[in-house]
Amino acid sequence: MPNTTRSTRQRGEVMALLQQVDGARSAQQLHMMLRERGAKVGLTTVYRTLQLLVDAGEADGTRLPGGEQVFRLCSPTHHHHLVCRTCGKTIEVDGPAVERWADEVAADNGFTDVSHTIEIFGRCRDCAA
Repeated sequence: MPNTTRSTRQRGEVMALLQQVDGARSAQQLHMMLRERGAKVGLTTVYRTLQLLVDAGEADGTRLPGGEQVFRLCSPTHHHHLVCRTCGKTIEVDGPAVERWADEVAADNGFTDVSHTIEIFGRCRDCAA
């Protein structure tokens, strides 16, 4: 029989770390940080926890231009992201003009019940300096 208490504790450790870090981190980075803190959390548990958080809408997963997938906690309201491709810093932004444009394009093409995600990649002020 699986030990769900351990799994819950491990998931809690992943969630607590996500709440403490700035910006987005890969599963491997989060796993390494947890291990450095002495947590006994496997990489598979980190991946599963991140996917559960994404599925629940509590976190976002983004693939960086180089292909690496990174994760971060997110607010529950619809928003978009500015993402630094150097350090992973992420800023949530509203985009009312984007919302209007997406609705118009969908309607012009006969689409209904649409959704979208937008990630704008660049270099943050600190990395550009």
